[in-house]
Amino acid sequence: MCRIANYLVTTSLVLAGALVAGPLQAANLDAASQVDAVTVYPDGASVTRVITLDLPAGDNTLIARDFPIGLDPSSLRVEGEGGAKLTIGAIDTKLPGPLLPQNLSEIDKRIEALNDQRADLQGLISAAEARRKFAERFAEASPAGLGEKGEARPLSEWRAAFSAVADEVATADSAIRDAERKIRVIDRDLAQLAADRTSKPPSKVEVRIDVASQAATKATLRVTYAVPNARWTPLYDARLDTGAKDRKPAIELVRRAEITQSTGEDWSSVALVVSTVRVARGGNAPDLRSLIVQYPQPPRPLAKLSGEASMRSREALAPAPAADAVQQFRFGGGRMDELEATAEVGAFQATFKIPGRVSVAANEGAKSLRISTATITPDLAVRAVPVIDPTAFLEASFVQADDAPLLPGQISIYRDGIFVGRSRMATAAKDETVRLGFGADDKVKIERTVVKRNEGSAGLIVTTSKTDERAFKTTVRNGHDFPIKVAVQDQLPVSENDDIVVEMLPSSTPATTTNLRDKRGVLEWAFEAKAGDIRDINFAWRMRWPKDKGVVMVPAG
Repeated sequence: MCRIANYLVTTSLVLAGALVAGPLQAANLDAASQVDAVTVYPDGASVTRVITLDLPAGDNTLIARDFPIGLDPSSLRVEGEGGAKLTIGAIDTKLPGPLLPQNLSEIDKRIEALNDQRADLQGLISAAEARRKFAERFAEASPAGLGEKGEARPLSEWRAAFSAVADEVATADSAIRDAERKIRVIDRDLAQLAADRTSKPPSKVEVRIDVASQAATKATLRVTYAVPNARWTPLYDARLDTGAKDRKPAIELVRRAEITQSTGEDWSSVALVVSTVRVARGGNAPDLRSLIVQYPQPPRPLAKLSGEASMRSREALAPAPAADAVQQFRFGGGRMDELEATAEVGAFQATFKIPGRVSVAANEGAKSLRISTATITPDLAVRAVPVIDPTAFLEASFVQADDAPLLPGQISIYRDGIFVGRSRMATAAKDETVRLGFGADDKVKIERTVVKRNEGSAGLIVTTSKTDERAFKTTVRNGHDFPIKVAVQDQLPVSENDDIVVEMLPSSTPATTTNLRDKRGVLEWAFEAKAGDIRDINFAWRMRWPKDKGVVMVPAG
């Protein structure tokens, strides 16, 4: 039993540490509760249940037996109101014992009757087996072809004797098979009755609330508690209208909340809110311990372990298996109007109130609800990385203007009404730039060719170093009948050793951006390509290193 020290009470309730002492013993009142409101977090939920009852004067203990077994007892809080002055005392939780079937006596009688039937059938089987053995012994001991004096019997008598033995054996076998079939049915019924007879673990927890009232009144209590095994994850639909000569491009960004819960209780017709607060991480940052530098210690000799102990040791040292990450993806292709949530953004969290009443049953799978829609005017550009893939990809970028941050989640991408794929939305706070890809743009052609590749040695008389010189040309063709922004990326090798020298050659087209987004050596050439325009980008570099060494180029970690 868990006793809670802190309680939340409305202005109509008086907070007290214990019930007001009275001359009468507190009365126990059975109370039924109903889920009224739920706030879902990315890693849990807060549930509010309502208890409405006629409360008699004096000390009372309300007993509600319909709370979920997974609730956190330390999170229980009570608030409410009544027509008379109320005092809230202790709040306790109690796990009920195993549940015995209510019809236990009937089950026992049925088991006894089936056992009697099984015994009767087993007796029939024994009698039939004895009958069959007698017929078989008679056939072996009495030769049917000879009379009493040894004379040959007529053939008709032989056949009658064979037929009589066969009939006896067949009758016995048929009775045995029929009885065995009935026994199988009885055994299945007995197994089911045995399962029905066993006690069931409790599926609900009992909550007791001590309440004192100065007068008889109708009271309404709201009990709030935290439960695990519930979460919401962000989902997005991004629908791009690429525009035309007389129409600017636009993105309809739909934000959704995908809710799942396996709390052991159904949320039926509740006021639903989703919040960005993460409740399972605790309140404090982790402690950082001192970092000690020392010489490695010599390994200690290990005592020889038995086979079983050695196995347990290896299991203890083995890394724990990673948890399965199962995520369901949804996207909507219809254009039906959907209700949207009301956003409230505070200093440390954002909440979205779903309009109306919502039902989310336990273990029913994910439920997706629209929480906001925004229409955005993006900047369109074609981005290509021809050193990896010559495809030109259409990219839309915009500045996140909402106070509520965009949380990481799955995003379904549509371009001009066609579903083109899925991607991931990165976290974006207000005023940060968001970039979304909308698939290949087949009207922009990118071609990267190797113009020169020369490996050799350098030095006037004596070879002192090796060199690697390369030159590339990237050609961009805009097949649209309107101008479009283009960004082409390439990479210049980066040296982390003074003996390895890398230089970009003067024949290169000057890059618009170097070290793009703080990635060393990543270059970008950005320009606006007019309708039908063809643009060449030249890129060349040279690398030198000592002749007695070899070098390799590997992607940065």
